[in-house]
Amino acid sequence: MIGNVFLIPTFLYDNAIATIPPYVLDAVKHCQVFFVENERTARRHLKLLWREMVIDEYKWFTIHKAEEEVQQTFSQLLKAGNNIGIISEAGCPGIADPGQLLVNAAQKAGAIVKPLVGPSSILLALMASGMNGQRFQFTGYLPIDSSERKTAIKELESESAKKNCTQIFIETPYRNNQLIKQVIETCQPQTQLCIAVDLTAPSESIVTKTISEWKKQLPDIHKRLAIFLIYSEVATSLIKGAKN
Repeated sequence: MIGNVFLIPTFLYDNAIATIPPYVLDAVKHCQVFFVENERTARRHLKLLWREMVIDEYKWFTIHKAEEEVQQTFSQLLKAGNNIGIISEAGCPGIADPGQLLVNAAQKAGAIVKPLVGPSSILLALMASGMNGQRFQFTGYLPIDSSERKTAIKELESESAKKNCTQIFIETPYRNNQLIKQVIETCQPQTQLCIAVDLTAPSESIVTKTISEWKKQLPDIHKRLAIFLIYSEVATSLIKGAKN
């Protein structure tokens, strides 16, 4: 009998236990094996949810980039009847996460895949941004090279205007301020930029302003976890025009 696969959400902020619904613990107790992005943090996460958990009674595998060998091991354990939990480093497995390849293997094997509700920085930021939540695109990391990144920002802004689409992206925390500066320099004055920082933490901040408004005072979010959203004012104008 093939096992089930549970997609177990994790904290975005270490002590935000309340963001994980109680039923997630029931799923954890059904698992015999865990495939995780980072074993140390995954173990700590589960111990916060379930103090009585005996960590060494379970099999643990690191996903890395879900290489072929990892996928084969996953499929073998699943077909042997093991219930498997997939845990990403933060947020929801399969969303901007290498665990998606294991989920794909589970689907091909005909297993039941159970996604569990938990915090997703992408959705939380979009919900609070005031931008278009009916059409949006997550790009992930933009290019590191300054020239290439500028081109990417222009393309995202242009696509936002053409498709009435919110564009969402992230950056390595120590390059946050550099990215913000380039977005401000590249985008049109009325384009909206949302900067969402430390989601679910006590220091959480989610602010949406136009580029011209941000120019008055640039935020300093060096080395803080952040997610960025832009929405072209052209798209906003089209919505207003359609309503009139």
